[in-house]
Amino acid sequence: MGALKAVVLIAGGDSNVRGTIQFVQDSNGATHVNGRISGLSPGLHGFHIHALGDTTNGCNSTGPHFNPLKKDHGSPGDSERHVGDLGNIYAGPDGVAEVSISDRLISLKGPHSVIGRAVVVHADPDDLGKGGHELSKTTGNAGARIGCGIIGIQSSV
Repeated sequence: MGALKAVVLIAGGDSNVRGTIQFVQDSNGATHVNGRISGLSPGLHGFHIHALGDTTNGCNSTGPHFNPLKKDHGSPGDSERHVGDLGNIYAGPDGVAEVSISDRLISLKGPHSVIGRAVVVHADPDDLGKGGHELSKTTGNAGARIGCGIIGIQSSV
């Protein structure tokens, strides 16, 4: 069997945030997350997978970070992290972020699959659970949800 693929189209409700992100899971289990998001303010932005693929109320209805293992929020390299914790993406002066992440915790198959869940881009940097703010251990204190989209299975054609 070849690599599993998924795609998400990112859109901002009240913002000009737009992008496309592709997920490719190879046979050894690593999932590669690649794409481009534009319309961001320059700097770091929290980048997470949220539990629900529901955008009926914009990005606010995507629920909390995807956390099936009931852990505290952390960075992608931490053992104590949500499955959906993908850290930060960096937007250059042109407001464009080139996304390139490889992660062994997110999966496109099995009981903790991210298919049908949402990717959310936040207004502020994710403090990776280390900021000391009351929201650090749940959201990374990453601020408003400025762009999101639902992860769907991508055609292999």
